[in-house]
Amino acid sequence: MRFRFIEDRRADYPVTILCDVLDVSPAGYYAWRTRPESPRSAANRGLVNDIKRVHRDTNGRYGSPRIHVELKAIGRGASRGRIERLMRHHGIRAIMARPRRVRTTDSRHDLPIAPNLLDRNFTATAPNRIWLADITYIETDQGWLYLAAILDLYSRRIVGWAMADHLRADLPLSALRMAISAQRPGAGLIHHSDRGVQYASAEYRKLLQSAGFKASMSRKADCYDNAPIESFFHTLKTEQVYHTQYATRAEAARDVFAYIEGFYNRTRRHSAIGYISPIEMELKAA
Repeated sequence: MRFRFIEDRRADYPVTILCDVLDVSPAGYYAWRTRPESPRSAANRGLVNDIKRVHRDTNGRYGSPRIHVELKAIGRGASRGRIERLMRHHGIRAIMARPRRVRTTDSRHDLPIAPNLLDRNFTATAPNRIWLADITYIETDQGWLYLAAILDLYSRRIVGWAMADHLRADLPLSALRMAISAQRPGAGLIHHSDRGVQYASAEYRKLLQSAGFKASMSRKADCYDNAPIESFFHTLKTEQVYHTQYATRAEAARDVFAYIEGFYNRTRRHSAIGYISPIEMELKAA
């Protein structure tokens, strides 16, 4: 193992220094280099190359669970434990970022509050039976860009979204109109959101009623009542937003659009639906 470490880093440091630090002799290292590579070592080297390729192709977003599934899908049947060990040894890990909090929910109003029909039962039997709605923020040099999104609970697909520089009801209304136009759901769909003034507004309630939807709202100041879409926002920020400094809102909007429609909905493997993408889950239901 120590000789392999030296081999992997000999381009960065002199061999004599590496041998001294690891308390091995240079002669022993060079003798090890001349021995034929074992089948296991050759297999690990090829597997590491495949791991690095998947990690690179997903811009560092995937950790060992999703890399394991991705490799299995192309016929590389290594165990998850083996992949974890190789990733740890080679310093390959999913990108992470420290969260930042901005309040986007104003529940201090006298507008009607819908009952909590879900009560944290986050299961759906088919697409377009339960939608979750929420709003988040993205920091830019021009100021905040706000994102309203609607997530289908069955497929975890983002079926509607809108972005703007304000938190007026027009923002989530645009996301809801997009979702209705794209998905054309039937009456009886449960629409769950927080108690924010945008979702309790007369305009929003009117659109829900005209579509034949049942309104549902979380308990006051309880983010766990809308956990799946909160999880999506966390994923978006951890994998994309927090690693970029946006000069303008337009730049951030393009990046978020590319992430949602180019990666998250179409490609990203989601643990809650068996490590397939949201669109794959939709197609399975169809």
